[in-house]
Amino acid sequence: MPTTLPFQAAPRARANLEPGALYAIDGGDSFVYYGQVALNKQVGFFRFRSQEVLVADALSSHIMSRFGVSLPSIGRALRGGSWLSLGRHNIRSELTEEPTLVQWPVGTLEVTLWRGGTIVKTTQVHDPAIQHLEVIAAYDAVFHVPSRLRADFTQEHDEWSAGGTVWRERRKKQELASRYPEHRLPADWVPV
Repeated sequence: MPTTLPFQAAPRARANLEPGALYAIDGGDSFVYYGQVALNKQVGFFRFRSQEVLVADALSSHIMSRFGVSLPSIGRALRGGSWLSLGRHNIRSELTEEPTLVQWPVGTLEVTLWRGGTIVKTTQVHDPAIQHLEVIAAYDAVFHVPSRLRADFTQEHDEWSAGGTVWRERRKKQELASRYPEHRLPADWVPV
């Protein structure tokens, strides 16, 4: 049985990536989540969800998370009806600042912290000071964003499975290693 999406498919829709563009997102759990484009083209998502579109309430909520979304996937999400454009609004001040992001190359415990195009420092992935920082990634608007938003909003016991922060990514790697031998962790891994 096909899933009914909350928004009309818009076959000619194009993503608006201007700072302040606001979107409603089908969370796949009968809730609508909200995201606003930041100055650096990441999307900031509000700690608010509803069962109908409520723009003013969303905009008055706190920012829950902020991460990169694959830009072409936003257009596909609009055309498919899983995202809805709500126009441009005053951009939240939190979305005008450049966040510190973590680059974590595969197979290493050394990470690089970036702010914009500048390297801030290099450290180890288990550094307590960086556990809350976002790991650089581009989430797909249709296939990844809804599960990430549900995990961020509910903070259930398996929230780590959606990835995001350094702590979650470490938990995800540990869980994969416990299930699959080919996901062996480095010898100097520090457990979460």
